[in-house]
Formats: sequence, C-alpha cells, structure tokens
Amino acid sequence: MSFLDEIKSQKYISLESYRKNSEPARTPVWFVVEGDSIVIVTREQTGKVKRIRNNQQVKIATCTMKGKVTGEWYPGVANIMGDEQTARAVKQRDKKYGFFATVAKLATRNKGKFVAFGIKIS
Repeated sequence: MSFLDEIKSQKYISLESYRKNSEPARTPVWFVVEGDSIVIVTREQTGKVKRIRNNQQVKIATCTMKGKVTGEWYPGVANIMGDEQTARAVKQRDKKYGFFATVAKLATRNKGKFVAFGIKIS
C-alpha cells in the first residue's frame, strides 16, 4: 500500500515548510488526495503560502488535530495550483470535511482568496 493510499482516511497531516532563514515551520492541515498529489487548500495571506512561494521543498507526516506527528515524514515538492484547480480542490475539501469546512471558510474569509497547492512525494 502506498503512502497516498494510507493517508486517504486520515483527517490531518503535518506540513513542514521553510522560512527564508531555512527554519522549519510545522502546521497541521486538512488535505485531499487527487491523483498522485496531496492537495492543501488555504488562503493567500497565510504563512504557508508565503513560505511555499519562497521554497517549494516540504515534508509531510500524518498527525493529530493538534499537530502531534503520528507517522513517518515524507519529503515532497509543493506547487501552487491555478484558479480552476483550486476551485475543484475547495469542492473536494468541502465534501471531505463537511460542516467544519464551511465554518473554516467563514472564519478565514479575511485572509484573501483560496489558494491550493499540490504536493508530490519525492
């Protein structure tokens, strides 16, 4: 069983992205699996987006809602997706997380438009 097959049933992954000074920043995030990519939806004014625009190298691992890592770390490369792909990813995320995704949309609407990025495990 591949890592992507393993994590489909999980709710959270820990995303490790890197600041300009190369210091890691870990964030528990929701995700969906699309093809051979792990897709994360967030808002454009978040630290995750800023860090990934500066450095596409990331690591991911399964984790709890509070960010406690529960699995192995996997290195990957993140690429920001276009508007059409982002709209599709938002729908997939909403389907997976339901009511909680709606609440998150309302709570984060002041952080700009949606941005999705796909992570390919290397």
